[in-house]
Amino acid sequence: MEKKVRLRFAPSPTGGLHMGGVRTALFSYLFAKKHGGDFVLRIEDTDQTRYVNGAEEYIINALKWCGIEPNEGVGFGDGPYAPYRQSERKDLGIYKKYSDQLIASGHAYVAFDTSEELDEMRKRLEAAKVVAPQYNAITRQNMRNSLTLPEDEVKKLMDEGAPYVVRLKVPRNEEIRFHDIIRGWVTVNSSQVDDKVLLKSDGMPTYHLAHIVDDIEMKISHAVRGEEWLPSAPSHILIYRYLGLENDMPKLAHLPLILKPDGNGKLSKRDKSGLPMFPINWHDERTGESYIGYKESGFTADAFINMLALLGWNPGDNREIMSKEELIANFSFERVNKSGAKFDPEKTKWFNQQYLRMQTDEQLAASVTPLLEGKGITKDRAFVQEFCRLVKEKAHFVTEFYDLGSYFFIAPTQYDEKVLAKKWNENSKATYTKLSEKLNSLESWSTTSIHDLFAAAEPELGKIDMQLVRVLTTGVAGGAQLFDMLALLGKEEVLTRLKNALTTLS
Repeated sequence: MEKKVRLRFAPSPTGGLHMGGVRTALFSYLFAKKHGGDFVLRIEDTDQTRYVNGAEEYIINALKWCGIEPNEGVGFGDGPYAPYRQSERKDLGIYKKYSDQLIASGHAYVAFDTSEELDEMRKRLEAAKVVAPQYNAITRQNMRNSLTLPEDEVKKLMDEGAPYVVRLKVPRNEEIRFHDIIRGWVTVNSSQVDDKVLLKSDGMPTYHLAHIVDDIEMKISHAVRGEEWLPSAPSHILIYRYLGLENDMPKLAHLPLILKPDGNGKLSKRDKSGLPMFPINWHDERTGESYIGYKESGFTADAFINMLALLGWNPGDNREIMSKEELIANFSFERVNKSGAKFDPEKTKWFNQQYLRMQTDEQLAASVTPLLEGKGITKDRAFVQEFCRLVKEKAHFVTEFYDLGSYFFIAPTQYDEKVLAKKWNENSKATYTKLSEKLNSLESWSTTSIHDLFAAAEPELGKIDMQLVRVLTTGVAGGAQLFDMLALLGKEEVLTRLKNALTTLS
């Protein structure tokens, strides 16, 4: 019987949710939804020393803003496999049960080495020119563990409550082969794999044991994570094998890295691309650092998700703008690239621009109005809607609307000098004074009536320079369509601005 599709996103509450983590959640969400499955949020907080206050709440709020909400898990309601925090699951005794099973079968052992002894071991190996010192099938023979100590001494240490960890017993020089949905078959020699710590001295499991136990207990069908976890996969394959659970293990998918814009190295939270690395604002209490989010930078969640989906995946054609429903319908891990995906800041802005243009003027006005009110500007909704229609084509963000069209709200006191130097002459004042008089006589004030008046006035006034009219009424050389702009400003405002400009320039 085919296992029900169940995917989990299992971040650690050790900081804010970086966009790389969001992409992992997104791909898991898309696959789960496409196959009518479940998407679970599990918090992997086994490393309590790295716990950061507020990180868990941040993860939940970030997923909510992105619109990739789990249907069960921390912050989203208990399902049949609660609790979903590993620190709470520890008390159930399930991690120790699996650890004990591995010890009983001879595939794990107890190690009593102190941190000083471990440091000494590493220094000894480094002095012997060992490139990557590790606790493995060779080095464990010279360490203090249940494989080297007499049985009665092991029992004595355990009875005395001596600190210990449980380590995986990795075989020496054995081929470990596993299949990755994205990368195909991967083969690693066990000589490259260390004896991972499975259970720490405080009884808390490490990631290597905990995620496997929870994936089995929660019936997870597919485990999706970043490429950086690929070197750990052989250890995990051995754990499944030694537990007799290879047939129940989830299918693995290791996502490619998100690279810096120049392609050199992994994108980091401190990248200087000029764009956020976090979905929403994040303040790290531990370091005191604050990071601005995509949300607060003016991005829509749909644009952010669309952009993120195409970092390392493609639908098989040239489509770039895709709704969440389209992403779900088209997503597959087979179309995820093996190589890293370069983050493109300009393309990211382009995505937001496309989504901004898809919004109605009414929707845009609802977002722009509070920004205007924050500047002390009050206009009726009809005015703001028309304003949005006129400036949106040049904007990437709603936050840019005011800067692109501030002249709609503030009359100019200065005028573009380059345009004036080129186009203003001794006849200009007379020409535009007469134009102003004709505009004053216009009974119906609209885009069409203003256009028709300009056309009818040219035989008498000569050619009317549209850019010069724009400078006289706004102060700037470019902007929204001229006749639409004049219509929105209103007759009284336009005439006042023309009068002030002609007085200033005389």
